[in-house]
Amino acid sequence: MIDLHYCATPNGQKIAILLEEVELPYRVIPYDIFDGDQLTAEFGRINPNHKLPAIVDTAPAWGGEPVTVFESGAILQYLAEKCGRFLAPAGAERAVTLSWLTWQVAGLGPMGGQASHFLRYAPAGQDYAKQRYTKELNRLLTVLENRLAQSPFVGGESYSIADMAIWPGRASAFVMGMSLDAWPATRRWFERIRTRPAVARAMSCPDLAAPAKYLGRNQQLDAQQWSNMFGDANQAAVRR
Repeated sequence: MIDLHYCATPNGQKIAILLEEVELPYRVIPYDIFDGDQLTAEFGRINPNHKLPAIVDTAPAWGGEPVTVFESGAILQYLAEKCGRFLAPAGAERAVTLSWLTWQVAGLGPMGGQASHFLRYAPAGQDYAKQRYTKELNRLLTVLENRLAQSPFVGGESYSIADMAIWPGRASAFVMGMSLDAWPATRRWFERIRTRPAVARAMSCPDLAAPAKYLGRNQQLDAQQWSNMFGDANQAAVRR
């Protein structure tokens, strides 16, 4: 059994998709990040960074005590290796897949997150930041488009954890008013993955669905929600 400490953000959805693909039994433990559920000392013992997702593998392959894993890229790699699927065990295919996985967690994901923050949450008057992150996001999406114009999947000929890492961010881009019209190869890839049964299950399961309050294009947070997400409460969690 995998305990999935979860919020329906793109990072959480990556893990849900892989768990559905490999058909491991898992239990969803939901968190409301606006309410600050992720800031407790109890969760800090699972992920000292107080971010979601995280997993607890109650039956690690080598036996022994449960194993906790945090950071979405590390979780994807851990689960792929545990199941022997969606990541080649060695060789060039593995190297390419891990390159694109790292590109997502180090580049596309953070830049998309910053663009989303300034477009959806930040107070008025943040034009430089909006332009900075939107331009960088568009540059990275062009990198992805160029890759998918040459290859059916980002890691090569086979669907992999690299695709799972990238796909949910494209699925949620509508909240920033973005479409796939400018990226035809990415659109074909996106639609091909969207029809996979495991992806459909992960995106439609009630336990994994995003609450409506997370989906607004112009988010209005109250003072406590802002503190939990970006302010003093968020900072205090790691200072305990």
